[in-house]
Amino acid sequence: MSVRSRQGTDVPAAGSRMEPEYELTKEQWQLIADLVPHAPPSVEGGRPRVEPRACVEGIIWILRSGARWKDMPKHFPSATTCWRRLQEWSKAGIWEMAWGRQLRKLDRQGRVNREESMADGTYASAKNGVLRLAKRNAAKGPRSWSFSTDMAFYSASTRPAPALTK
Repeated sequence: MSVRSRQGTDVPAAGSRMEPEYELTKEQWQLIADLVPHAPPSVEGGRPRVEPRACVEGIIWILRSGARWKDMPKHFPSATTCWRRLQEWSKAGIWEMAWGRQLRKLDRQGRVNREESMADGTYASAKNGVLRLAKRNAAKGPRSWSFSTDMAFYSASTRPAPALTK
């Protein structure tokens, strides 16, 4: 797409027109595809469910980018659809199983560095260097951005990583 400049020449339009690439390779998707089977359309009619890979890709995009659900690029399913699938798969333990499969594969390839680790201090209060934890105001609920990620990673954050087996 181009725009006509003052001098009468065509120049490229500002901003990117490209959608983000998918995160998972075909091989990575095949490793977890059986965990999220695609339900056939109902004999009773209604809108058919969106392909699970498209939802997985949308969820991964949100988690990696840190963007708001409403800012999801248009080539993914709707943010509501992806959010609902995230909740459904989190409660069923599917994310943890998928993570375990990918982790075991990387470990077999020797690509897991066991000497490095990360800790997320998002919920650790360090206001004024106080050693005790600040009490949460009961009138304030959890922030909207944290709820969906809490549900997605609740099981992973309370249990140790899946055992690595050969």
